[in-house]
Amino acid sequence: MAAGLGAWQLAWLAAAVFVVSAGYGALMPLLPAWLTPLMAADGQAEVARHVGLLSGLYAAGVLIGAPLWGLVSDRWGRGRILVIGLVGYIASLLPLLWPDWIGLAGIYASRGATGFFVAAVVPVVPALVAEHTPQDRRARRFAWLGAMSLLGFLFGPGLNAGAAQVSAALASTGAGALDPTDLVIVMSAALGGLMMLGLAATLPRVAPAAPEDDTLPASADRKRALALWGLNGAVMFVLAGFELGIVLQGQQHPTLSSREISLMFAECSLVMLGVNALLFFTGLLERAAGRGVMAAGLVLAIAGLAMLAQHRSDAWMYVGVSFTAAGTGLVLPTISYLAAGASRRRLGATMGGLAAAAGFGQTLGSAAAGWLFGAVAQLSFAWLALPLLATLGTLIVRPAWWSPEDPLPRSPRVPSDPLPQRHPQER
Repeated sequence: MAAGLGAWQLAWLAAAVFVVSAGYGALMPLLPAWLTPLMAADGQAEVARHVGLLSGLYAAGVLIGAPLWGLVSDRWGRGRILVIGLVGYIASLLPLLWPDWIGLAGIYASRGATGFFVAAVVPVVPALVAEHTPQDRRARRFAWLGAMSLLGFLFGPGLNAGAAQVSAALASTGAGALDPTDLVIVMSAALGGLMMLGLAATLPRVAPAAPEDDTLPASADRKRALALWGLNGAVMFVLAGFELGIVLQGQQHPTLSSREISLMFAECSLVMLGVNALLFFTGLLERAAGRGVMAAGLVLAIAGLAMLAQHRSDAWMYVGVSFTAAGTGLVLPTISYLAAGASRRRLGATMGGLAAAAGFGQTLGSAAAGWLFGAVAQLSFAWLALPLLATLGTLIVRPAWWSPEDPLPRSPRVPSDPLPQRHPQER
């Protein structure tokens, strides 16, 4: 039985996920403000190009860092890697306070480093929670982590508004004018520092001993991990294309204002948050087979994309967004929950691969959707449903890939043998 996490330990871990998610949402809108003074002669088109490249570089940092940090955490310990990741996160933010000094190359290096060190938090927190949580409580805790990540993304843009108000309040008291952009950086770094201190003080010092029944052959464990990585990448590919498609609908439908597009994004986040709350309060993943939950989520998402491909009114578009968000909101936490059943010796690597697959799918989805919507416009939503249909087929055809139990027969114990039978790779 894994050593349980206390309420405060779990709160600090969830807060770390919240802070790095909020930092991404808060800092991304500031990129044009940093770049414009450095590229005043190049025009807005060049600034927009660099904003896109910087976003891609952050994603590349996560893509490279997640499997690396996950693998290292299996050997060095998860708590140590979490603290290292938060130290690197803070150190990568502070140079942005002096954009004129670090220049364009420094901004690129900073964003790439931020993604790389955030990747030490994203897979290691769920790995640590899985490692120290009894199985009957694991699903609720993973739903809680997913909700905190979504709340962080929603909170991030609000941090910019808060910084602007603080700056105005300081100026009105005669304390001097502080750039709101600098305040956002300082607040993001300060929150990261608080998380680092809290985790360093509260995390378990000793990893739990490996359970005696952790005898899943490495080949079966690896097969299941590869299947979950592929599913996570496919869903994130579709989700990225779906979100970009919402933005591009403004060009296809003149009646759709930027305010309505923003409302659809808020709707998407709130529906996914609601699904996470449902999973948390009902313990659905503990009561139902993960494969069935994922199948239901895929059907919902496919139905939503079909509505978006055929809609003729804004009302139906809102319905399609809700269905797609609800479906993906069911599938993603279920994938994480099933990945948490990996062998403890490979848990960090499994979670790291999951995060890397998500980043890879998101990057490809954004690029492919841009081309797809330029070619077939609204019907692109129907094309985006194809990866989900293919995944639904694998759930039906290959049920063993998604089972939390060992799909291969175990060697029976011989009563006279004083030692348990183990797989040759584990001797």
